[in-house]
Amino acid sequence: MNEHLDLFQQGLARGPLYAILTAFLGGLLVCLTPCVYPMVAITVSVFGARSETSRARAMALSTAFVLGIAAMFTPLGLAAGLTGSLFGSALSNPWVTVFISLVFLSMAASMFGAFEFMLPGGLTNRLAQVSGGGYGGAFLIGLVSGLIAAPCTGPVLTGILLWIGKTRSAALGSMVLFTFSIGLGIPFWLVGTFAVKLPRAGRWMLWSKSFFGIVLSVVALYFLKNVLHPLANLAQAGGAQLLWPCLLLAGGLLAGAIHLSFDAGGADRLRKSFGILAATFGAFLLISWKERPQAQLRWEHSELAASERARAEAKPLLLDFTAEWCGACKELASHTFADPTVMQEAARFVAVKVDATSDDDPSVDRVKDKYHVLGLPTVIVLGTDGRERARITEFVSPEQFLTALRAVN
Repeated sequence: MNEHLDLFQQGLARGPLYAILTAFLGGLLVCLTPCVYPMVAITVSVFGARSETSRARAMALSTAFVLGIAAMFTPLGLAAGLTGSLFGSALSNPWVTVFISLVFLSMAASMFGAFEFMLPGGLTNRLAQVSGGGYGGAFLIGLVSGLIAAPCTGPVLTGILLWIGKTRSAALGSMVLFTFSIGLGIPFWLVGTFAVKLPRAGRWMLWSKSFFGIVLSVVALYFLKNVLHPLANLAQAGGAQLLWPCLLLAGGLLAGAIHLSFDAGGADRLRKSFGILAATFGAFLLISWKERPQAQLRWEHSELAASERARAEAKPLLLDFTAEWCGACKELASHTFADPTVMQEAARFVAVKVDATSDDDPSVDRVKDKYHVLGLPTVIVLGTDGRERARITEFVSPEQFLTALRAVN
């Protein structure tokens, strides 16, 4: 993802239920990578679930193992939520944005086989020797397995942590990372509980790595467009129609972006390189097209002018604090604000959009301080008397937003 993002952001930005389901899917997909999948059968044998004659005990041991994995990852979600107030100001710094993009590109290169993210060999061997009997031992092995698998989870985990940082919710962050852990642990649990025989490892795992590599490359472009104007212009131009993004994405996949390997001959390497570039830019432009609102409210861009107009015309005021890096803000713009019924109801408001992408702008800071805005998204509805009637700090559906608007006379 991040949206950002890491492309799971599209689901994550829609609300807690989508966040939980997306994180679960992310954990499950991570388990299908070559550095995690081979661990499943071996690890289950170590904590003894497959040797149990009692299905109930095998299930209990497998559950303890998965809870060990959760104990490894859930605190990361808690920490990301608690430190989330730092995220918006950090992302407004172009150098931080470039650094994050380079991290995603490095992870993408790893997925394409340029190098491997892994713990030092000595530490990995020591952790692999951890064992113990009973439920406590299974829990401990799960904890250690989560640590060994951590470098492999980077493509999904990093994007999820970035999104959690923007929510500034420790509770939601903990829940999402716990669900991610469950997704990662499901194959272990199934094998340990029901002695399920998993498909053999093969080329399909390399395909999954290529898929993640393309996702990470798209995320890097998504971040970079906030600081590189040519890339932003390309996103705006390419997102104006659907045909070219779809042709690029389909052409890249057919050329071999996923199913070919760099270990093959020169022709295959060239085809895969072309396919990766085409698929990456196609997916990037497709996201730009999806985010492009088909219709928009009539927005003012000066809070001072909008406030004076609202007072002079005795109209309620609608303020939308947004930023280029805010995935939920884009979801509000493309789904909620663009809804015909919402636009009809909002026409009686004076609507102002405050672009808070840059925290270096003192005028933006003054407006944020005036309305006590701590994070994004923030949408504030004021009555004709200037009093706050509603404050929205997450993605809401058009129906929920209409309820807030209709409550203001």
